[in-house]
Amino acid sequence: MFPYPVLTVFLVVMWLLLNGFTPGHLLLGLIVATFASWGMASLRPDKPRLKKWYLLPKLAAIVLYDVLLSNIAVAMVILKGRRKGHAPAFVTLPLELENRTGLAFLAIILTSTPGSAWLEYNSHDRTVLLHVLDVADEAAWVDMVKNRYEKLLMEIFA
Repeated sequence: MFPYPVLTVFLVVMWLLLNGFTPGHLLLGLIVATFASWGMASLRPDKPRLKKWYLLPKLAAIVLYDVLLSNIAVAMVILKGRRKGHAPAFVTLPLELENRTGLAFLAIILTSTPGSAWLEYNSHDRTVLLHVLDVADEAAWVDMVKNRYEKLLMEIFA
């Protein structure tokens, strides 16, 4: 009935503190807290299944290296300006990765790397829309993400 009993109790207490104690508010607070608890239970993510957990340090090393290089590249764009033929762009990445945890990792990786931001995931087409600060060749960006991150994430979470 109450998947998160502590949350339910605290929501009822908060409801009563905000609205004052009356039997009607107690009943209404219980109803709201129960539905909120059920809503939280439906949002509970699946437990991640790591097939090749030993590849996580390799992924972390690659990401840290790329973040360092991206910081330098963004600093150069800010300090020196864009090179000829480079411009900001929206890049659409087709993905093969379907695992929700793997997609979350990819979103964190791409957003934490300076110069790129994950904007939208289309689950129907299995594509990601990215904004990239400095692009010379969109195909090279797609190839880099697919071969550097997606392939490794598919091995880890497949």
